[in-house]
Amino acid sequence: MEKKKHTAREAAYRSLILCERDKKYSSLEIDSSIKRFSLEGADRGLYTTLVYGVIERKITLDHIIGKLSSKPIDKLDPEVITLLRMGLYQLIWLDRIPDSAAVNETVNLAKRNAPRAASFINALLRGFLRTMGKNNLPYPSEGSPDYLSVRYSCGEDVLSVLAESVSDVEAVLSAFEVHPDVTLRVNTLKISRDELLARLTEKGIDAVPTSYSPFGVRLTKKTLPKEVSELISDGHVYIQDEASQIAVLAASPKPDTVLIDTCACPGGKSFSAAILMENRGRVMSFDLHKNKLSLVDSGAKRLGINIIGTAEKNGSKRDEALVSSADTVICDVPCSGLGVIAKKPEIRYKSDEEINRLPEIQYAILSNSAAYVKSGGVLCYSTCTLNKAENEAVVKRFLEGNSEFSPEDFSIGTLESADGMLTLLPNLHGTDGFFVAKLRKK
Repeated sequence: MEKKKHTAREAAYRSLILCERDKKYSSLEIDSSIKRFSLEGADRGLYTTLVYGVIERKITLDHIIGKLSSKPIDKLDPEVITLLRMGLYQLIWLDRIPDSAAVNETVNLAKRNAPRAASFINALLRGFLRTMGKNNLPYPSEGSPDYLSVRYSCGEDVLSVLAESVSDVEAVLSAFEVHPDVTLRVNTLKISRDELLARLTEKGIDAVPTSYSPFGVRLTKKTLPKEVSELISDGHVYIQDEASQIAVLAASPKPDTVLIDTCACPGGKSFSAAILMENRGRVMSFDLHKNKLSLVDSGAKRLGINIIGTAEKNGSKRDEALVSSADTVICDVPCSGLGVIAKKPEIRYKSDEEINRLPEIQYAILSNSAAYVKSGGVLCYSTCTLNKAENEAVVKRFLEGNSEFSPEDFSIGTLESADGMLTLLPNLHGTDGFFVAKLRKK
């Protein structure tokens, strides 16, 4: 029987093979494997760190392997490449694991999964320690064509989009290397932010108010304390990045009105809107995926919200019964996710083909959602990407064809929109990368 100390690495190896071969989403694979392998405590932490970390640093790791290997990397078996990535990741980025343990455990893993390559893997890892080490990584020189890709492990297609959309690509990529703090949205139907902060301080949990949202709390440690998990279970808070909170604040829904959230799951914006509406009025939460709507229903129940109704709907297909029915429509569309790379490492490697097909879908959803807005009502468009083609360009195209709508400026804390649009950057605002546009129907 396999020794317990190998369990986390064995599980990580198998998950990485599946993610690479079958293109499985790491978050879903991690959730599944934690249950399948009954990983707890330190094993669970090491497993999660290895899977996310190796995916996040894949291009950098492959560059280093290419420098060390006597065989071209495209001639190595996928199992061997995965084992080398795991070993090098531990040697470079996991300071608490001794070098000897990182090498020995990787070689032991190779003996069980790629036995003919075990000696090769051992030699390469020891060669890395002897000739390079983590303080002397062979990055290309700054300014060279592949510097940003190798240094920040980011695909060329994503880099090309960022270069056209943000002023300082490296600053944004550097911000994505910092794993973000957990941010909570306070449920003011049950507790005020000041009361929550006082309760957290009393329990010895370090937390600070968010910089812009008056309803957010940021935890300064990456792990979720038991006491916070209990507060989530009790409906006093839920996890929501400050950028998403800002998007709903921009929409500014009022009590005793009707709001439609056209792409609602997993429900954070619907919850935030209902709380701002003081649980008075009506929130209709729609999503294309029926199986996800239960998350909205159960979340609303936990939070003590009873004005949210859910239904399966395609955001790009009009429901005539809803035309001109809503005071506020929130349109948080599917996007390339280039603003949440720090949370979803696979996004680094998206292709042009995956990204370029999105603006048409987004425009269709925005155009359809606009039909549901009453005269004088608000249409709020948002994405968690930094791609101008999915953000400003979609909004401008919509405005050119819908003269009854006009941009409306808004401010949240010290944030000020321009022409009704606001882009949040992780390096400047400490939030997810995010885009929000507020439009008013005349």
